[in-house]
Amino acid sequence: MTVTSNRRTDPPRHRSGGATHGSRGAPRDGRRRRGRRRGRGIRTALLVGLALLVLVAGGAGWLYLKLDGDISTFDSGGLSDNRPDAASSKGENVLVIGSDTRTGGNNALGGGEKDDVGRSDTAFLLHVYADHRHAVAVSIPRDTLVTIPPCKLPDGTWTKARPDTMFNAAYSVGQTAEGNPACTQNTVEQLTGLRVDHTVVVDFKGFAELTDVVGGVRVCLPKDVHENDLDPHLTAPGKLLFHKGEQTVSGQKALDYVRLRHGIGDGSDIGRIKRQQAFVASLLKEVKGKGLTPTRLLPLAEAATKSLTVDPGLGSADKLISFAMGLKDIDLHNTKFVTLPWRYSGSRVAVVQPDADALWAALRADRTIDGHDAGGKKTGTARSKASPSPAPVSGEGIDVTVYNGTAVPGLAARAAAALTGDGFTVTGTATAADQHRASTLVEYGPGQEDRARTVARALPGAELRSTAGDGISVVLGQSYADAPAADPSASPAPAAVPSEVADGARSADDNPCSNLTYG
Repeated sequence: MTVTSNRRTDPPRHRSGGATHGSRGAPRDGRRRRGRRRGRGIRTALLVGLALLVLVAGGAGWLYLKLDGDISTFDSGGLSDNRPDAASSKGENVLVIGSDTRTGGNNALGGGEKDDVGRSDTAFLLHVYADHRHAVAVSIPRDTLVTIPPCKLPDGTWTKARPDTMFNAAYSVGQTAEGNPACTQNTVEQLTGLRVDHTVVVDFKGFAELTDVVGGVRVCLPKDVHENDLDPHLTAPGKLLFHKGEQTVSGQKALDYVRLRHGIGDGSDIGRIKRQQAFVASLLKEVKGKGLTPTRLLPLAEAATKSLTVDPGLGSADKLISFAMGLKDIDLHNTKFVTLPWRYSGSRVAVVQPDADALWAALRADRTIDGHDAGGKKTGTARSKASPSPAPVSGEGIDVTVYNGTAVPGLAARAAAALTGDGFTVTGTATAADQHRASTLVEYGPGQEDRARTVARALPGAELRSTAGDGISVVLGQSYADAPAADPSASPAPAAVPSEVADGARSADDNPCSNLTYG
């Protein structure tokens, strides 16, 4: 390497006696020497400063390149063409999937066959409100019976929709670790009517590494836990894994804790969800409490990027870090954890309606669990003069069932939220037998015509038809799907989140031993 010197090569100046310059010559020479020393000091400081900037920039560049190289993304070509409207909410929705895949060395931690691409062992939809001061994570039980929409296979073909299928099976439909997240994302979008902005998958190894990096996580157990509580096939209790009460876990022990299901509480997945929510809350508390300083951020970022599979929208270091830093102002108390409204259906879990739709409607409207508006500042979008809002309708005392007569996912939930906002009581939502309706139909039984007309006024363009059955039902058509969404500033506030959901909410700052229903 050739080094170019910046040292001056001018011939030395010969000093003459002070009398040559008069009586003020000597002091002027002293000032010149001090000035040269000061100038050299400034130049040295600038050079050192520039060198540091180059080193820092070079280090940041190296770090970004390293993080970029560690990030895995899944194939977005498997996402559905019929997705919810991107403008349906001003907040962001992030699907977080805990995968029980055994590939990539994960079988050493979780057991099982090393080539098993796995299922979604746990999943929650994180809604970050538009004000970036609140967030809520909605856990979806793995045994929930849902309709898994068409999903893309490795050979490029698409499966048929699979009704009444356990939610966690969606992750294995794609048959590859790269394709599975898209199928699960499609399923969540159809289930909720909310557009998923980002999807993040964490595997066993990555989860264990994250807990090591933060120095462990505080958890709580109501009883001593032995090996056979983790593996019910063992005939003897085995060694003690966890002692009763509060303790710190990391690595394999942290993984054992969040996977623990049998031999504690009622042994259900619902109980495990409660413990997983408490664990994630405690993990957030650790990260927030220690601060995101560069010293702490580097190992955390390295562990995270090596353990995550993300959608292409988060597939670079700058995007991932920018998104993470956008969450730094969310207060722990304003970070809530709830579970999708559920009930047992035999050995499986069924979604409870209309409670679930009320929950999704609240998130779509950026209303918190306790009913506050967390939508942030309005965007100032003017209401179109060509599409005036319909006159207010009061649906008080009128029950209605809503069916989606189109292939647009989440349309019944959207209509249910609007009708609930107008005071109607939505007794349920479902998919219609015919999904090719062009216009919306309001069907009513004997003696219900006046009430049905009130329902039709809330759904511009709806047709009326009498039937022999009881009650009032709405079959939504494509015309409803194509109608512009109402100006959120002009629409009534949606109904509050059902009390069964709100009352069971956990805050990230709760004591780890509190609210651990089901064990």
